[in-house]
Amino acid sequence: MPALPNEPRIPVDEEPLVTVDEIREAAGRLAGITLRTPLLAFGEPIAGDPRGRTRVWLKAENLQPIGAFKLRGAYNALAQLTADQLARGVVTHSSGNHAQGVARAARLLGTRATVVMPRDASAIKVDRVRADGADIIFVGSDSDERQTRAQAISDQRGLALIPSYDDRRIISGQGTTGLEIVEDLTVLQDPPGEHLPAGPFTVLVPIGGGGLISGVATAVKALRPDAAVIGVEPELAADARQSLAEDRIVRWEASQVNRTSADGMRTMALSRLTFRHIRRLVDGIVTVSEHEIAGAMVRAARAARLIVEPSGATSLAAWLYHQAELPAEVPVVCLISGGNVDAEVYARMTTGGAVSAG
Repeated sequence: MPALPNEPRIPVDEEPLVTVDEIREAAGRLAGITLRTPLLAFGEPIAGDPRGRTRVWLKAENLQPIGAFKLRGAYNALAQLTADQLARGVVTHSSGNHAQGVARAARLLGTRATVVMPRDASAIKVDRVRADGADIIFVGSDSDERQTRAQAISDQRGLALIPSYDDRRIISGQGTTGLEIVEDLTVLQDPPGEHLPAGPFTVLVPIGGGGLISGVATAVKALRPDAAVIGVEPELAADARQSLAEDRIVRWEASQVNRTSADGMRTMALSRLTFRHIRRLVDGIVTVSEHEIAGAMVRAARAARLIVEPSGATSLAAWLYHQAELPAEVPVVCLISGGNVDAEVYARMTTGGAVSAG
């Protein structure tokens, strides 16, 4: 897969990375808008633990009002627009969950949203975008085509463009997930009255365009530099892993990334901003197979009573099937990024995934 034209390496002296203070400011804007999603115990209790704690926890972002973490970044971005910008409206491009986030944020803030989506977008995501009053323009499955069309609409109609990940407001909003993980894991892992976890821990984060892991890694590393933040991608859309390995942004074609069932992770390339966060803060990237994703969806339903979409199941799949690639003997948080999946897709994948789940 080729690197982006004329970008063999990304300079380190570009726009500063997002700070934990920006993430804390985003948390203030999101108060009362997004849910502080729980860390749910997963698996068997640790032997001898009087509180029955487990080693693995699921950060259940599928329980957000729109069924995914994307409301965090979308609302944080729209909430910083001027009154004039809100009066004109906003435009974005997304395969689904970011579209829902922008549509809901626009509804809450009293503005109008236009969303550019692929024609093969999940029906449930399309229906929910429309339910929040957004206008949808359908294009092909190439994420670059969506971005180009959204930019053209912004230029022609004067609408504020809300990127899906290449924006520090988006990254800051998504990073509030990381703040919650550190704060809540401290309470869950420590004896009463203590202030720091008993030791290092690992956070597994799905990677699409990189906005979520950029924000989470920023928050986690600022508060707990001994923690490991590890990204997870489908094997069929592993451009971020290759980019990190080669220390340059590597682009995969739409025909390649569209093979994965994880429709929220079909981004063709990281942005310069998200790549720089990943290169600086992320400890590694694990890839999972389609069978493993399906198996994780089954295990989430059986053991945690969660309906999880393929993209959201990737982090749990990494834990279930790739423990040898992860730090040993430390608490693990699997970030479950969303639960918006069409009923027929869910039925097909979980039927096939029952074998993988065991």
